[in-house]
Amino acid sequence: MSTNGGLTMLTEMLSMLPPSERKIATYIIENPQEAISLTANELGKRSLTSGAAVIRLCKSLNLKGFQDLKIRVAGDLQKTDVQGFRDIEPNEPVQSIIEKMTDNSIQTIRETAELLHIDEIQQAVQVLTNARKIHFIGVGASGIIALDAQQKFMRINKISYAFTDLHMAATQVANAQKDDVVVGISFSGQTLEVAKVLQLAKQNDVTTISLTKYGNSPVTEQADIRLYTSATKEPTFRSGATSSRIAQLQVMDILFMCVASINYDDTVTHLNKTRDAIELLTKNGTRNYNKSNL
Repeated sequence: MSTNGGLTMLTEMLSMLPPSERKIATYIIENPQEAISLTANELGKRSLTSGAAVIRLCKSLNLKGFQDLKIRVAGDLQKTDVQGFRDIEPNEPVQSIIEKMTDNSIQTIRETAELLHIDEIQQAVQVLTNARKIHFIGVGASGIIALDAQQKFMRINKISYAFTDLHMAATQVANAQKDDVVVGISFSGQTLEVAKVLQLAKQNDVTTISLTKYGNSPVTEQADIRLYTSATKEPTFRSGATSSRIAQLQVMDILFMCVASINYDDTVTHLNKTRDAIELLTKNGTRNYNKSNL
């Protein structure tokens, strides 16, 4: 179980919570040190709600209970090096932009790691390991993640497809089999076409995995396994295609490495074969090019 990320979860879910749960979340965000020393009933009274509402909040956060939330918030309070995301300024020096973007990327990676549930990752790794075929679905910036995931898993001999054209994705998924896996990638979780492709997969009894920012959404509603990335508010010049890409790549790399580790010897064999094939192609291409220019 992760031991931090509680304040991140509360902040990112705040606008989506029912009124009573939003009161509790706001109280914890504003009084984290005090909140972790209270029981559910005491927190309910302090936030002018109820102990039952505290338990509902924990369920909304996909946590095991109030103790889980308190442990995560307590872990957040131990962190001393978090500076928050920093935006760039007009005509800012290159060195300063390098430092800010590096710090922002590191924070995105850390927050995403805090939001990942180990049991969900383990389930995803298991179904990906056993999958006959893996179908990665994404549009826009998320389509880049789908293509990256495809080439990674293909290198270890997993039959994989990446679709950025959702009509093609629907066609493929309509013929998917029960031992296939469909991975829907959408930073916002609001890409309805991706949600519909996952829904189509579920109708065919195909396992579905979602990768979205933290919280409930149309895409996560259609997923058997839900994986989340950080959804920290973007500064003016830090487009969603920047932080979401880093976070999504991180999660895909984790899944890939976990699958690769399970079949370590086979993975090394397949990676060596693909590396040799690419080197052979490159050498032959160079030789042919040189001959044609003699």
